[in-house]
Amino acid sequence: METYQFTNQRSMARFYERIAAKKRNGFVVTEYSEKLPYVVLSKEKQTVNHSLHLFMSCMTLGLWIVIWIFLILKFSRKKDILLAVDEDGNLFEDKCLSV
Repeated sequence: METYQFTNQRSMARFYERIAAKKRNGFVVTEYSEKLPYVVLSKEKQTVNHSLHLFMSCMTLGLWIVIWIFLILKFSRKKDILLAVDEDGNLFEDKCLSV
């Protein structure tokens, strides 16, 4: 039986470059497959310094609350990303559902 390689060297190079870029941004590899080229990356939720933002909100008469709420919404969830190469050699990224 003959095997067919779906990916080429160029798409695999882009795949590894994207993984390296995500790792530089704080993501950690949680699942990896070489046979079907995909990787699941996760980033833990970060903490927001609420005392600092309360102080900034008081100093700006409440205008800083918009930024504070944005940071709470952005950093309060764990992020999981699926990064893979499909059958045509195209690189795609998708958000994974996390509990």
